[in-house]
Amino acid sequence: MHASRRSFFKTAMSLGVAGSAYSVLGGCVRSEETADAAKGLIADPNGLLDLPEGFTYKTFSASGEVMSDGYVVPTSHDGMACFPVEGDADRCILVRNHEMSLGEVEDGPFSQTEASDEVKTLSYDVYADGTPLPGGTTTLIYNLKTQEVERSFLSLAGTLRNCAGGMTPWGSWISCEETVDRAGKETGKDHGFAFEVSATATSPVAPEPLAAMGRFRREAVAIDARTGIVYQTEDEHTSLIYRFIPNIPGELNKGGKLQALAIKGQPKADTRNWDDADAFPMGGSWDVEWIDMDDPTAQTSPLMKRGHEKGAALFARGEGICYAVEKSGSAIYFACTIGGQERLGQIWKYIPGPNEGTADEAGNPGKLVLHYESQNVNDMDMCDNIVAAPWGDLIICEDGDGDQFVRGVSPDGHVYPIARNAHPDKSEFAGACFSPDGETLFVNMQGPNTSIAIRGPWSKTIRA
Repeated sequence: MHASRRSFFKTAMSLGVAGSAYSVLGGCVRSEETADAAKGLIADPNGLLDLPEGFTYKTFSASGEVMSDGYVVPTSHDGMACFPVEGDADRCILVRNHEMSLGEVEDGPFSQTEASDEVKTLSYDVYADGTPLPGGTTTLIYNLKTQEVERSFLSLAGTLRNCAGGMTPWGSWISCEETVDRAGKETGKDHGFAFEVSATATSPVAPEPLAAMGRFRREAVAIDARTGIVYQTEDEHTSLIYRFIPNIPGELNKGGKLQALAIKGQPKADTRNWDDADAFPMGGSWDVEWIDMDDPTAQTSPLMKRGHEKGAALFARGEGICYAVEKSGSAIYFACTIGGQERLGQIWKYIPGPNEGTADEAGNPGKLVLHYESQNVNDMDMCDNIVAAPWGDLIICEDGDGDQFVRGVSPDGHVYPIARNAHPDKSEFAGACFSPDGETLFVNMQGPNTSIAIRGPWSKTIRA
């Protein structure tokens, strides 16, 4: 089984379209019409996932299960992407992150079976006894017809806190370490890098840190299929948004230029709206410029500190980021989890310029738009992972303090619930992505640490 570059690119473009349509599901549960965040959802008698009428779910690949390679499914399911299988419409490939930290070996893939010599060799970093660090990715072959996992295995080993990431237009997953741990007593190597995992891999890949893309507490990446430029978020209370222009589009390991986003005419701008709610009003648009960053592996000082000193704008915990194709061209959406006056989250839209990443871009720069800012916990409670839906809305995974939802946000800013975590843990959702045919929404739930496939009458929820 394999996902070719051609078939993947076609599918990624079709699933990334964002247009003028909005969801009827959202139209009946608009945030301004109700303070009940779960209105329109039906309580799950099994106490796991509340969904709209006509929708069903199937759990699979929970932590602790034994995978096809004999290792255990790790905990902390996080970012994820879905890839097509060329010539097989019934199957898809899921590549999934696991946000495992140093002290969580007992919850990792080697808790029941010792890593083989081959896996140890193919691990980015190991403990003193040779055991790979617990973070990484797992890959699953999922049958959409039978709704069963046909094969699952470890595909990246020896990393840490693989939180989110992003899919590439050439059929791979970029897995991101949300940590800047240095080599020391417990680790043999520096961490804070992105790693590429091919969707066609059938066993652990040889891990290569994409050092030129920067070393920081990276959350997620999105790649503009038009230019090959990589946009990156940083999960810090005071964070930057980065852009990586590869020397060779599609070959991220061949180096490139790392830059940080700045607001033109407003050096060191603070977009968080914490102190001044009117500083960046919703719907506003600002021209952008990009600041070159040296020492991308941050050997001298943190990238965020140096970038801001040079004029880069501050953002409030940049998390999920996704690529979409709109009528006007490419768009990059990203979530800032604690942005806004209420610190409940912002969703930003970056519109690349027609000469993006070239020497001519200054004359017609990219633009930054504040697409949405939550004013009420019942509207949005700390937006995290984000993906463009086939019908043109954004799908958001929440990571707040109370009840957690998967929500939709229409192009005109209406928010509506798609799913509610009814489990007593009330943990975050992560890794939302659609099957190649657009009929299944996959999502992860941290606590009870399982993946979920949601199906329903998606096509009936759209109106022009």
